[in-house]
Amino acid sequence: MPDIGATLREARLRARIDITEVETRTKIRAKYLRAMENEEWDLLPGEVYVKSFLRTYGEFLGLDTRQLVDDYKRRYERPTDHELRPIAPPGRERRPSRGPLIAPWMVIGAVLVAVVVVLYLVGTNSNKAKTAQSSGSRTVVTHPRHRPRHHRTTTIPATKPQTVKLQLVPTGALYVCLVDGKGKKLIPGQIFSAGQTIPAQTAPKLLLTLGNAAVRMKVNGRAVHVPGSATSIGFLLTPSANSSLPVAKQPRCT
Repeated sequence: MPDIGATLREARLRARIDITEVETRTKIRAKYLRAMENEEWDLLPGEVYVKSFLRTYGEFLGLDTRQLVDDYKRRYERPTDHELRPIAPPGRERRPSRGPLIAPWMVIGAVLVAVVVVLYLVGTNSNKAKTAQSSGSRTVVTHPRHRPRHHRTTTIPATKPQTVKLQLVPTGALYVCLVDGKGKKLIPGQIFSAGQTIPAQTAPKLLLTLGNAAVRMKVNGRAVHVPGSATSIGFLLTPSANSSLPVAKQPRCT
């Protein structure tokens, strides 16, 4: 099986295309094109860029891009933490112990005791009222004072948002992979240049992978800080909260 770099170089030379022309047509810098032809993957900006650059370069040369990406994964990509996690043998899963349960007769007994106490208190208060009325020679009738009625103001609770809206404005070359909660690709692993328009996306749940921190990001109209990182940056966005995603759980659009 020929090397990936040799396949790219031979296809370019066969088409008699100079590396500078490829740079102009694909918007990929020449040093990254030479790095791919020499299989110097460490010279590329990051792992997420490698497959995107391979796909773009392969399409330009008329090659089978899926085969190129599969060859790269098979030879160079490391398995994720989830793939390396051993499978536990069946039958050893421990179920959480249940706490002590309250017997039904205890509940019934407590209710009966409460009823007896209430009846006793009502009877005691009634006897005291009769004794006070019989001991006095006059019956004093008291009329309750009329108190002004206060109008209560009904406050309608604010409706919580049911969806999350994402807005991205790249400030440099930016790789974006965005999927919704059902796994549908909304932005299927594209590279945007500085100032390029990225359509806003709205869904009940969004999972986002960014190649770097060269972006201004807003979620439901509020700015969100994107930290710098040596690897890709991931976010889980919901109507109630935003949280970061580790590399193993970040969506992949390849």
